[in-house]
Amino acid sequence: MNALNEKNTAAAQTADDKRRPLVEFRNVCKYYQMGDTTVKAADDISFKIYEGEFVAIVGQSGSGKSTCMNIIGCLDTPTNGFYILLGRNVGEMNKDELAAVRNKQMGFIFQQYNLLPKLDLTENVEVPLMYAGVPKKERRERAHEMLRMVGLGNKLKHKPNELSGGQQQRVSIARALAGDPAVILADEPTGALDSKTGREVMEMLKQLNRDGHTIIFITHDNSLAVQTQRIIRLEDGHVVYDGPADAPEAVVTPSAAGAAPAGHGEKDGDGR
Repeated sequence: MNALNEKNTAAAQTADDKRRPLVEFRNVCKYYQMGDTTVKAADDISFKIYEGEFVAIVGQSGSGKSTCMNIIGCLDTPTNGFYILLGRNVGEMNKDELAAVRNKQMGFIFQQYNLLPKLDLTENVEVPLMYAGVPKKERRERAHEMLRMVGLGNKLKHKPNELSGGQQQRVSIARALAGDPAVILADEPTGALDSKTGREVMEMLKQLNRDGHTIIFITHDNSLAVQTQRIIRLEDGHVVYDGPADAPEAVVTPSAAGAAPAGHGEKDGDGR
């Protein structure tokens, strides 16, 4: 039985390797020039994220996590290397194509919600659908459906300032889901919330992942990262860990423990 289980596990891994990644970084670098100093915000970063994963990109300030988020979200492009999204090289896209990807393939959840104060909740959720050219009747129906899904079906005409922080973040989640994106990119989505409301938002993200959504979760908080399926940990622009969120190495920063996990390609460098 053990031999059979090992064979099945190996077969599943082989099948996984043959899948096309949803998001792929190939030796991605992002450098900035500050006077005579070259700042290496991302330095030779490689990873693959597959459909249906819940991945945390973790690191402290200066680690490169925000740089990776901006590149994944097509808000920035690499200096060197390749970012492949849904099989396409993002570096070869023009501004209009990048804007289309942001609008149709990415669902953004921001720490500060980024809701438009003069619009009601329905109108806020409709904004990306309007830019995507969705007809008015369809986008209204979709916005109502998303707001009901996040538990705000009784507040469709409320303005953001009439809601609590947790409720505003629910609107942000509804807006991210409205266009049925390939990737939900969540940037510190619990950072502006109290601990109880933060836990509720995390549970909502977990449920969305169980429903099949691919979620990339950007955070500095290990206690949140370990609630995902997989952690990509960054330090000084390098990947120092990429593996299961429930592994012991995922909790302790590898360099602080004195060694990087085998096979995860820790590199020396001074990039920030």
